[in-house]
Amino acid sequence: MAGTGFGGAIAPTPLVRSWRTAFLTLRDETLTNPPRNSTAQLLHNLIFSHSHTLLSAAPELSSHEVLSDIVFLMELVASTSSDEEDCVHIYTQASRLVHDICRQVKFDINGSSFGSVLGSFGKMLDRFLGKDATGDKLTGICRAAAIVSAVECLHAIRCIITLPNRRWLQSEDTILVKFLLHVIVSSQESSSSELQAVSFEMLGEAISRAGSSFPVDIWRSMFEVVRKTMDVMVLKTSVVEDNAMSRFYESFLRCLHLILTDAKCSVSEHVSVFVAVLRMFLNYGLSGRTPSTLLVGQTKNNLNYISPKVHRDQLNKSDHSVYRPPHLRKKDCSNVKPNRATYSQYISDSESSAINVTSSDSDFSDGDGSAKESARGQYSRVRVATIICMQDLCQADSKSFSMQWSLLLPTSDVLQPRMRDATLMTCLLFDPCLKARMASASTLAAMLDGPSSIFLQAAEYKESSKVGSFTALSSSLGQILLEIHKGILYLIQNEAHGKLLALLFKIIRLLILHTPYSRMPPNLLPTVITSLRTRIEEGFRSKSDRNNLLDPAVGCLTLALSSSPSSAQVKKLLHDEVSSGYLEKEKKSGVLSLLFEYASQGSCPSICLEALQALKAVSHNYPSIVTACWGQVSSTVYSFLSIVCPEVPSKQSNEHVGSTTAFNNEKILIAAIKVLDECLRAVSGFQGTEDLSDDKVVDVPFTSDCIRLKKVSSAPSYELECKEDDVVNSEERESGIEQWCEAMEKHMPLILCHSSAMARAVSVTCFAGMTSSVFISFTKEKQNFILSSLVHTAVHDNASSVRSAACRAIGVISCFPQVCQRGT
Repeated sequence: MAGTGFGGAIAPTPLVRSWRTAFLTLRDETLTNPPRNSTAQLLHNLIFSHSHTLLSAAPELSSHEVLSDIVFLMELVASTSSDEEDCVHIYTQASRLVHDICRQVKFDINGSSFGSVLGSFGKMLDRFLGKDATGDKLTGICRAAAIVSAVECLHAIRCIITLPNRRWLQSEDTILVKFLLHVIVSSQESSSSELQAVSFEMLGEAISRAGSSFPVDIWRSMFEVVRKTMDVMVLKTSVVEDNAMSRFYESFLRCLHLILTDAKCSVSEHVSVFVAVLRMFLNYGLSGRTPSTLLVGQTKNNLNYISPKVHRDQLNKSDHSVYRPPHLRKKDCSNVKPNRATYSQYISDSESSAINVTSSDSDFSDGDGSAKESARGQYSRVRVATIICMQDLCQADSKSFSMQWSLLLPTSDVLQPRMRDATLMTCLLFDPCLKARMASASTLAAMLDGPSSIFLQAAEYKESSKVGSFTALSSSLGQILLEIHKGILYLIQNEAHGKLLALLFKIIRLLILHTPYSRMPPNLLPTVITSLRTRIEEGFRSKSDRNNLLDPAVGCLTLALSSSPSSAQVKKLLHDEVSSGYLEKEKKSGVLSLLFEYASQGSCPSICLEALQALKAVSHNYPSIVTACWGQVSSTVYSFLSIVCPEVPSKQSNEHVGSTTAFNNEKILIAAIKVLDECLRAVSGFQGTEDLSDDKVVDVPFTSDCIRLKKVSSAPSYELECKEDDVVNSEERESGIEQWCEAMEKHMPLILCHSSAMARAVSVTCFAGMTSSVFISFTKEKQNFILSSLVHTAVHDNASSVRSAACRAIGVISCFPQVCQRGT
């Protein structure tokens, strides 16, 4: 390269000579005492008036020489004391020249010079952001010029330090972060959104690069600066919706996301402030644009809520019309009516397929879309970043974040599009941006899945009292859970997007796990079950959605049916289905018929397993309906027993061809036998091997009148049965005997000699659930068959698990009085 040869073999070009002459003369003149010209005159005569020549010369010089000269220039500008006119001129010209040079030269800055370079830029920025540059005594033009100069300096720093494949030292990142934090704090007084946006972008890049290696004091400093920035936001009445501020908000929120994701210090003291500020952005770009007119067919008298789906469709359609070429749009501007619906600005940036007619950035090119669409996209990115930060806060400090649930989740009217008082459910239901809705669903799932979800067990729903009255935490949680149920169940019924539906099923699964339904409205759990059943029956849009969503949907149904304690309303729901004679109908519609249908489909093992688990849960929690379903249970189990299932090793080999199919078949068979076991226990009134009815604590004061009931997990739940009658009346007992006889004649001979050891072990366990009343009703032949089979299995079976199960069953049956009297 010219001017960099060895021994002067290559003569410098005229451009190189002009650069060196200018900066050498500047250095000499500044050392003259007394100076012959002012610094402003020297800079203008030697540098600024030849800026184009210097820019052309910079690429021909070594990066080290260029960096040395521009650092000298910045320090000289920073030390200059001038009046207002010269200040504006020097700042503008110097920052522009440094910025343009840094964009043309690739600097290879080393660790020793890194601090000095940032120090020089820091002096210059202090001058730009100081009171002399941004104080009230300067005009608005001067103040804006100083801010523009500061922004250009930051861009110049970015160009200098951003070198591809550059190896950063930890000390360099630490110096850079301290420098940026200082700039952010200094720029808060100037209220420059662009300067803060660039600063937070660079800070985010530094955290992404080396955040894990920062010491704790750096993390504390970052939190303090973020907190100061949020305090400034809180003082403002509302957020500003324009392009410049939205860019700042987006960069700030993305930086906050990186800080919260890998924080090395506690965030508990900041959670309340962070949530208060983040909540302001949930409706960013959407505030004040809610439709003011009623939907077609609705009146003020019969309007309960605006359907979220219809609401989004209205917003999406409002700006759509026939496509107009770019060169005709300008002519049509005069014909556009000024009183368009205010909610037209809600158009979705993810779900819309129509083309907007608004003029693009250029009247004669399509570009990437209109400026209006671009603004919507930027606003939606702010909302998405806000919701992600909420999720980060939840994961960083779940306990402190749980105290803010009442601010982020609704306690009433969840299906109303109240954009001015937005919550996470508002975003999930009504936000026109799919990414924002996905982020809301993910955040809600994180809130329900964290350690703080334990306190939901204290929830209790009570009818709302007078407005403004005190609401206990338990009542508030109860209202929140009810509203979340309403919103999620509505979306499950109406949502079509596969990935969002998967998140919705995850949320409803967590809701079912953590909601104390016994203290909630009685119809809530039946509504959950009915909604899930309806969604499963309606099916899903694509084949991939069916494969990915049917399994979690049936799994949620299983959890709902497994909810403890049992629900009287769910019991009535199941009894109504059974009493309606669904077994005789060709078109079946009900929870039980749905479960039996999927339980019979062995082609999809995961769904079949979930359906069998649900049937087992029904038999356990609602044993009174088992008798009516026995025929279906018996035939389903028998169909699986007819499939030959080879022995599968406990540690499955990946090289064994067909082992996956055999392993799945075995799992399905075991699940089916467990359903059979649970049904047999239910129809025979099994309650455990201990006396559960008369264990009184008579020796302890104040408890002599209390009865302590022992609950055996393997026994069906009879809590909903009438306490005045026996758990199993004579008719039910006879029915239980009939079903045991059928199982022994139809199923047990196939199971006891099955090739699968796990299947044999589970089948033997069925005998441990037998009651003495059932055993005594058998003929001598069947009694001897049971005893001989168990003894033979306990002695001769090859699998230890099977022998152990047989011994346990022998221990249960040997306690029956009839067996003891026989001396067997």
